[in-house]
Amino acid sequence: MAIYGTALLALCTLLGAVLGELLGHVLHVKANVGGVGLAMLLLIAAKAWLARRGKLTPGLRLGVEFWGLMYIPIVVAMAAQQNVLAALEGGPMVVIAGISAVTLCFALVAVLGRVMGGRHG
Repeated sequence: MAIYGTALLALCTLLGAVLGELLGHVLHVKANVGGVGLAMLLLIAAKAWLARRGKLTPGLRLGVEFWGLMYIPIVVAMAAQQNVLAALEGGPMVVIAGISAVTLCFALVAVLGRVMGGRHG
């Protein structure tokens, strides 16, 4: 049933928001730090976990894939517009942190591909 995929997305979104708030608190930032990204990583991990255990039913897969297709582009577009000018005015530390985060994410794509998808080629 597709509603289970929606429920899984909602659970991952809530957990991501809580973890983002906690990360912001730990870093002494008065904002949610990476909550949406964490939510999407949780969703990917949950989908892979269910698939490995044979519990990813067609309806659940449909719900997860539908919202994944809708959710990710919208969130990326929203995040791209958030206070880019204000971040650049924050000084070089903000730029260094951004470059570091992007570099780490690119490196982790290869790792996640090997772990979750197996080795191809």
